[in-house]
Amino acid sequence: MEIWINPACSKCRSAVDLLDAEGAEYTVRRYLEDVPSPDEIRAVLDRLGLEPWDITRTQEPAAKELGLKEWPKDAGSRERWISALAEHPKLIQRPIITAQDGTAVVARSEEAVRDALGR
Repeated sequence: MEIWINPACSKCRSAVDLLDAEGAEYTVRRYLEDVPSPDEIRAVLDRLGLEPWDITRTQEPAAKELGLKEWPKDAGSRERWISALAEHPKLIQRPIITAQDGTAVVARSEEAVRDALGR
């Protein structure tokens, strides 16, 4: 199990605290420092069953600078979105837990973290 976190994020800290309290074995990836490649983002999206715009933080300053809210959300634009996430990792929703069964969850709630633990 791996968790992508930003240590400044309270949801990330809560998720890590819950993993620790449950005695889970996991690795931490500080994705702002260890930026995921486009291939890694594609793999996580496949595990999540989501599209890149589904995990994009559109209120971030970089999103506004890029005009992401105006970008099409279709198959033809998917790679453009993935490139933006790789170039601006602050845009990636957090935390993301990759579970042992090959799936992943955006773990913004205790329920989502527990869901990942049960996989």
